[in-house]
Amino acid sequence: MLHEELIDQCKHRLKPYHCEGFLYGQGPSSPLIMFVGEAPGETEINNGIPFSGRAGQYFDQYLNHLDITREDIYITSSVRSRPYKWGKPNGKPARKYNRTPNQKEIAAHAPILDAEIQAANPPIIVPMGRIAYWRLLGYSPQMGEVTGTFIHSPIRRLDDWEKNTYAFTSKPYTIFPLYHPAAVLYKRSLESVIYTHLNELKAYLKQN
Repeated sequence: MLHEELIDQCKHRLKPYHCEGFLYGQGPSSPLIMFVGEAPGETEINNGIPFSGRAGQYFDQYLNHLDITREDIYITSSVRSRPYKWGKPNGKPARKYNRTPNQKEIAAHAPILDAEIQAANPPIIVPMGRIAYWRLLGYSPQMGEVTGTFIHSPIRRLDDWEKNTYAFTSKPYTIFPLYHPAAVLYKRSLESVIYTHLNELKAYLKQN
């Protein structure tokens, strides 16, 4: 779906930052849904499979609940390399930990997501978590305020690579925000809320 030249340009812009590896988006050219996450973690960078770590187990359960498979959807993320920081757990040798990507890292990879959305023209985009929501819509509400609701809106595309500025598309898209699957790892009470939202998405898919 993407030209390697575009990917090389994005990797070059990411060099000043603490990120490693590169994870390609995966899925068919005309997906039923496009899921947009935050960034790959250590597991995903090592095996090249989106959502294959602990959060990926919940993600696969969500797909089962929706009666769809990975072959039906396109999986991508706001940042395609793993943002990391160094830490020393309990005096042990220093190691890399996942961290939230910053705005410049998101902008460095923005043309990739822009190109994927333009090529796939997904009937519905599901941003999972605050970072993906901000990337597409430009603001960061409390996720509980927006998850499980259908939003019909233009989305942001990178407008100026040097200034890291965005412009909204002329075309509106259908957006259905969800909690990031990793949220359940830290707050198990969200699981029932997420399945309520998945039921809304499942009903929508059956009607369209």
